[in-house]
Amino acid sequence: MSASLFRPATDLMCQYAEYHRDRRNIVTHFVGIPMIVWSIGIFLSKPAIAGVSLAWVLWTAAAIWYLSRGNLVLGVATSLVTALLVALGQPFAPLAIGHWLGWSVGVFGLGWAFQFLGHYYEGRKPAFVDDLVGLLVGPMFVVGEWLFSIGWGRDLQDEIERRAGPTYLRDLAASHGR
Repeated sequence: MSASLFRPATDLMCQYAEYHRDRRNIVTHFVGIPMIVWSIGIFLSKPAIAGVSLAWVLWTAAAIWYLSRGNLVLGVATSLVTALLVALGQPFAPLAIGHWLGWSVGVFGLGWAFQFLGHYYEGRKPAFVDDLVGLLVGPMFVVGEWLFSIGWGRDLQDEIERRAGPTYLRDLAASHGR
């Protein structure tokens, strides 16, 4: 894992994209990944180090990683989006333990349900199964896909498609022998 942890954003995005070519899978990730990041923000909102929630400590480490992958726009955008999701988790800290835990676990589970639905469409396991760095790359991939949709990063998008192939809709009936 450590060798892949410090690769450039382009290489990380291309590797992640190999597991995410079905457009339905990408769409489910637009819901599932933000939910998972938000749930982590909720879960880590209560524990604190010197008065700072653990969510912000983890976010700082992740933001440094995103900003150091060699693509400043993608790193800044991913850091901002994940900061928003962490901030949305902070109001849950004062809740009673049961409510706080219920929200974090419930949102986390629902987020993963979307992820696994997407991978059903993809017909392939999630990227993190082969490389845990995929857990960090997921938010960057979703932000990158959003940026592509508004016209940013054509060179990166072209490189992803060159290496991982274009997006498609997998024929589920054909893949199940119907």
